[in-house]
Amino acid sequence: MNPRGWLLSGLVAAAAVGATVLWHFDPHQAGNPLPPCPSLWLTGLFCPGCGTTRALHALLHGDLPGALAMNPLMVLSLPPVALLLAQALDVLPVSLQPLARRLGNARAWAIVVIGYAVLRNLPWPPFSWLAPGGFG
Repeated sequence: MNPRGWLLSGLVAAAAVGATVLWHFDPHQAGNPLPPCPSLWLTGLFCPGCGTTRALHALLHGDLPGALAMNPLMVLSLPPVALLLAQALDVLPVSLQPLARRLGNARAWAIVVIGYAVLRNLPWPPFSWLAPGGFG
């Protein structure tokens, strides 16, 4: 198997393990084995990833509104990230290559992620709705 095949196999295996864990453990329940956000614990501020575990749990259980309430940026970025991953693994159809090149702009992603991190920590609506569980 070539290196890309190993990488793809490893990613699929990691995703399967993660999905299995999130299917069986509810991150909303006290005493679950899933780790809390270290950034929130250290700073008291929501990082761009805060709520991702709960959002993925909600998605696995078919709860799109619940997932969006936990981390809307993560949920909305899943399709573009999947497209970029397919491009990186050389399995993206040629017809989608121009879109992937546009979505691969690191500066744009940095602006969105940093802006999201700042806005979701503002204490008033509509920005407070970006906090995990803030809208839902």
